Amino acid sequence: MSTEINNIIHSNNIDGYILPKNDSYFTEYSKINNLKSITNFSGSAGFAIFLKNKKYLFVDGRYTIQAEKESGNEFKICEIPYVWPKDILKKKIKIGFDPNLFTWETLNRYFGHNYNLVPLNSKLENKNKAKNNYPFFSLDSAVTGESANSKINRLIKIMKTKKIDYNFISSGENICWLLNIRGRDLPNSPIANCKIILTKDRNIYFFSSQDKIKKIKLSHKKFKIHFLKNNNFLKCLINLKSGNFCIDGKTCSVFEESLISHKFKIDDKEDSIYILKSLKNKTEIKNMVNAHIEDGVALTKFLYWIKNCNINNLTEQKIEKKLESFRRRSKNYLYPSFDTIAGSGPNGAVIHYRSDKFTNRKLNRDDLLLLDSGGQYRWGTTDVTRTLCFSNISNRVKNIFTRVLKGHIAVAQSNIKKEINGHNIDKIARKSLNSVGLDYQHGTGHGVGAFLNVHEGPQGISKNNFVKLKEGMILSNEPGFYKKNDFGIRIENLVYIKKIRSKLLFENLTMAPLDTDLVNFKMLNKMEKNYLFKYHFDVYNNISPYLNKNEKKWLASLI
Repeated sequence: MSTEINNIIHSNNIDGYILPKNDSYFTEYSKINNLKSITNFSGSAGFAIFLKNKKYLFVDGRYTIQAEKESGNEFKICEIPYVWPKDILKKKIKIGFDPNLFTWETLNRYFGHNYNLVPLNSKLENKNKAKNNYPFFSLDSAVTGESANSKINRLIKIMKTKKIDYNFISSGENICWLLNIRGRDLPNSPIANCKIILTKDRNIYFFSSQDKIKKIKLSHKKFKIHFLKNNNFLKCLINLKSGNFCIDGKTCSVFEESLISHKFKIDDKEDSIYILKSLKNKTEIKNMVNAHIEDGVALTKFLYWIKNCNINNLTEQKIEKKLESFRRRSKNYLYPSFDTIAGSGPNGAVIHYRSDKFTNRKLNRDDLLLLDSGGQYRWGTTDVTRTLCFSNISNRVKNIFTRVLKGHIAVAQSNIKKEINGHNIDKIARKSLNSVGLDYQHGTGHGVGAFLNVHEGPQGISKNNFVKLKEGMILSNEPGFYKKNDFGIRIENLVYIKKIRSKLLFENLTMAPLDTDLVNFKMLNKMEKNYLFKYHFDVYNNISPYLNKNEKKWLASLI
């Protein structure tokens, strides 16, 4: 056990301590990661519980193989949502936690109500403060498609309907959307780490590091903004008149909620911005289309290169750098939207694999390569996965790939008005695999932000997502299959929901070819063959003007 955690348990006379992956802004990809430094687990989601004589690491199905490899010698690996702390820990034991790093929503899901949870100021996060000198910056409404004032008016209208006086917005991505600002506080997302209180009379109290606000332009005659230091939160609350608060149950910490509830009544724990932000306007869709064409050019050039080169001297990390070099040719490319996943052979079976100096594997002609990557562009976010082969692959693997493809096409062709939500569409995606007893341990799709987070809610395509799908939402379509210690397969495009006459349909954003060498065309019906033809035809029409002669010829051969 870490000496620090051990000291916390013994000095506070508790039975255990829970350590999250997130920092106090509750972002997926924070620059501070105590969970990794103490447990060696490097995934984007998870938490650990340290008892005096046992240690548990809780991860979801994307990370079970990875967690076993990285932390399995020291920790008992538990897969959520099938196992929670309340399912395996003795009742009434005392568990310590940092109230700045947890919400009550999270703790109640983990423990229920039968545990003695002890808030402690552990100082672990303070010891690992990340240096960041990037200031926040403003986006023009010509880029976002709507002014900050218009968005604020829409949100205040909702507040008045709910009879809310104050709205504490603790999610940085939601503030970025509302105020049309961005930052560089996360490694791969243009998020500004900040929090605000919005009052019904259009006052905004903006809490952040003061050196970050120099470049943002938020002066407006219709609302007034007050820039405050992070540690002025309590002072601000004291000076506010009594009234009702709305907080975000997903990102308002136990500590912040306790400060608010001491003086105010909390009437609502749902931040309405999540659903407002998920419905992209025409400008945001246009920007995303443009970003995906540029990304498609880069990825297609890379795919042509790797399918026509001698792969014997390539490693996973060389592949990552090569793909990045193609993306950097675009003047609008900024940086990756997440760390590239280049999983060769058995590494492809680790769903969110990340190569390092120990795992970096040489390519083998007989192995599959799973390549999941994306970029942040001006002004869009991309995420795409392709599975590639370099020799004649067995019929068994081809058939599995084709079943994944059938699921991918079934999602793309969904009648959204009929299926309504991601829960129903997820079933369609798995149908072909399930018919032969196969499945995959992750959702079929996640929401995606417009020049924001690559993973965005509330929309999604998964077993547990019942959010109604609406026009303007952007999602990923990514069924897969993973054979432990052997190979991984995933096909991912981003799509947006488009209204065509009275129907709601998915429209592809991603413009990059699939590896047809992996397809068993005998398993495809006429509709599926037509879809594949039309998709590659659309890819060719959109990106061929930016390709050289040989690249065009290769791409045309796939149609």
